Amino acid sequence: MTLSEMKEFAGFAAATQRYVRRSLDIGLDRDDALSRWSRDVVEAASIRAQARMYDRLPELRAMVPDDNGLHSVEPFMAPLVTVSAFDLGQGRLTSFSAYRFLYERLIGAEVRPWLPAAFCSAAALPTLHPDLRRRLLQSISEAAATASGWSSRQPSFYPAWVEKVDSTALPN
Repeated sequence: MTLSEMKEFAGFAAATQRYVRRSLDIGLDRDDALSRWSRDVVEAASIRAQARMYDRLPELRAMVPDDNGLHSVEPFMAPLVTVSAFDLGQGRLTSFSAYRFLYERLIGAEVRPWLPAAFCSAAALPTLHPDLRRRLLQSISEAAATASGWSSRQPSFYPAWVEKVDSTALPN
């Protein structure tokens, strides 16, 4: 399964891969995301805003509904849609598969049944440009939107920053 996760990640655009790695560094407190990922003041401001938004992740992880009862939907879905709308609004997660890939790592496998609804809700918000809304909503397949069951297996591949190797410095 790890290889299929790696293959899926490799299929994302370079900007999407970069955003996923950056988001995992912020959301999982892996590294100093600001020093690693910011290339200018605009990106530094975006990282700070993302970190403030991701302050909700521990709470979201703790409140993923165990069942599909409506009593637990509102307290969970409202903040999930808000965080999702922030990420989709950044323009780097350009498909449901990229969104799902990121969020099942940020929150855990137990969030899978809730991701299609959160994605569609966030992608349909008027805060997103109409072209982006169209592209996002067209990216979710009927199978993903109407799945009758979801795997409970936790993700095993968590992409991270990889330092570039100077190939001229390697011995022959």
